[in-house]
Amino acid sequence: MDKTDFLYPRSRYQGTVKPENLVFNANLQEFSQRVSYICGLETGGKLSPEESYQAIKLLWKQLKQSKRQLGVGENNA
Repeated sequence: MDKTDFLYPRSRYQGTVKPENLVFNANLQEFSQRVSYICGLETGGKLSPEESYQAIKLLWKQLKQSKRQLGVGENNA
């Protein structure tokens, strides 16, 4: 196991296999990992609660934009 696998673990995708779903799943996992880091920094006193909130809010906006651009969850039938 190399350092990258340890720092940025990836879980196996279990849903309907479509390119947009796979990309969104990767984005969602990255969001989760970054939120975890931010929470750890805030808990450890390296970030203030407000800085943490703003950082997570920005990440959430980026994830929402990704979902919209990929069309995930839209009925394309």
